[in-house]
Amino acid sequence: MNEPNQPEDYLQRLRHSTAHIMAYAVQQLFPDGEHTVKLAIGPPIENEFYYDMEVPRPITPDDFPEIEKHMKAMIKSNVPFVQETWTYEQAREWFAERNQKFKLELIDGISDQAVNASEEGVADEGVSIYHNGDFTDLCKGPHVEKTRECRHFKLLRVSGAYWRGDSNREQLQRIYGTAWETKDDLQAYLKQREEAAKRDHRKLGRELELFQMHPESPGSVFWLPKGAFIYNHLSEKVRKLYLSEGYQEVRTPLIYDSNLWQTSGHWEHFKDDMFLIENEEGEPTSALKPMNCPAHMLIYKSTLHSYRDLPYRLYDQGVLHRNEATGTLSGLSRVRQLCQDDAHIFIPEDQNEIADEYERILELFGRIYGAFDLPFRCDFSTRNPEKYMGDLEVWNKAEDILESVLKNNQIDYSVNPGEAAFYGPKLDFQVRDSLNRDVQCATVQLDFQLPERFELTYIAPDGSEKRPVVIHRAICGSFERFIAMLIEHYAGAFPTWLSPVQCTVMTISQKFVDYATEVQQLLIQQNCRVVLDNSDDKIGAKIRQARLQRIPYMLIIGEREQQNRTVSVRSRDEGDIGAMDLDSFVERISREVDLEF
Repeated sequence: MNEPNQPEDYLQRLRHSTAHIMAYAVQQLFPDGEHTVKLAIGPPIENEFYYDMEVPRPITPDDFPEIEKHMKAMIKSNVPFVQETWTYEQAREWFAERNQKFKLELIDGISDQAVNASEEGVADEGVSIYHNGDFTDLCKGPHVEKTRECRHFKLLRVSGAYWRGDSNREQLQRIYGTAWETKDDLQAYLKQREEAAKRDHRKLGRELELFQMHPESPGSVFWLPKGAFIYNHLSEKVRKLYLSEGYQEVRTPLIYDSNLWQTSGHWEHFKDDMFLIENEEGEPTSALKPMNCPAHMLIYKSTLHSYRDLPYRLYDQGVLHRNEATGTLSGLSRVRQLCQDDAHIFIPEDQNEIADEYERILELFGRIYGAFDLPFRCDFSTRNPEKYMGDLEVWNKAEDILESVLKNNQIDYSVNPGEAAFYGPKLDFQVRDSLNRDVQCATVQLDFQLPERFELTYIAPDGSEKRPVVIHRAICGSFERFIAMLIEHYAGAFPTWLSPVQCTVMTISQKFVDYATEVQQLLIQQNCRVVLDNSDDKIGAKIRQARLQRIPYMLIIGEREQQNRTVSVRSRDEGDIGAMDLDSFVERISREVDLEF
């Protein structure tokens, strides 16, 4: 939706500015609002913005008309956004007078960073403040010039959020909205949201009887028969593909001693996201695995390897557990128990060999994503200066290799500074679904660190011991998230090869059950997943039910079909096709019942 006259940085400024206007409007709901409404942060996000705040009572969508009225009044006044730089004491005094505790905490954090910067010779200029009308906020900006630019907006929803994402801190209200440069862009986005709500995988998961979620096991999926078929069919397809490409499948334990996680670095960098298991004294001594890589390091290390063995590709669809915060759980998109099409490739530290392996992986991307008509783009995540493991020189080398792979393969990418894994830079692949949304699925990471920490070696051609490097890769990512994306991408109308039920045979009356059963059995022999609906319901009701279940083909059997040995065919995608010779239909659906990546 971003037209040439709508560069993303302008939309970010527009939404950031609208968040300030919204915060001011919320203050107007309460007496002495700038003292009673305690503001936290209000950033722009993709297509939207939000502001976190502590308020005297919960905000609900019923409050939106009143908030929007105050927003429109400020927008109509067309006041400018004015930036000033205040000293720390000036800012503390101003926000303390208004009881803005979160702003005071932020000021302290900025001040601490300034002290560190000054020790490195960077000048300290105080804190950035923005005013728009009577509203003043701690903010580094940037913003648009005047409030009238923010007139095409809409408030969307409200949720809870912990201050700084810490469940031990204050519970805040998070109000979301969206803002666009033109009315047409706003309406297009709202229409897209309406369509997305219809396609919500949680809603369709219930309607299509694919899966359930229960509070007795939060963040874990109960796959129903149809959903289990999709899950297993997809995992078998990618398993077959990977085995044909030289991967060796392994299965590894769920629980590991803390010593393993300390060796890998996860105990230091990932412990808060792990399910820990305590001993009799209440000390955490082991954990459920959140990823497979340390286990694969043990497998590799258990055997002597020659350069002739490399690349050595291990594939694992084992169950993983991640201790996601309860408030972040969201259907299949964010779960605590998951499986990935996870693999680790042990390879010599040679740029050409690494590049060749990445090209093989990119070919796999094309085969898998191409089966679903999913275009993709890449984000290149680089080292986090505060959370990385190993030598800077090695990191720079790894990043240079990845960047050369992207350029040599002419892959469009953007750089995400500081978003790498703690052990190596990575490529995250975003697929673009049918609603024009980006969904992060695949990740490929280049790791020089774990082979070092696990002291992995192989015998080089000259007889010396060399250290391999490891490529971590998952193409679908978690099957749970990938299936959530597919449900919404297809609005539940899966391609025939992936549909749990590919065809339903319907009888007009009980007189035609024998012929309908013959048709069903013939289709079953062609490996078609077919059901027989010989209930006493009227044919219109049977058709409606099949359409609600997004079944690709419906075959109607009546007297004429029985006499002529034909079927009356209705297609989910094409509508009423009409009478078709039975053998002709079998030939048609046989071309669709299966697909190989």
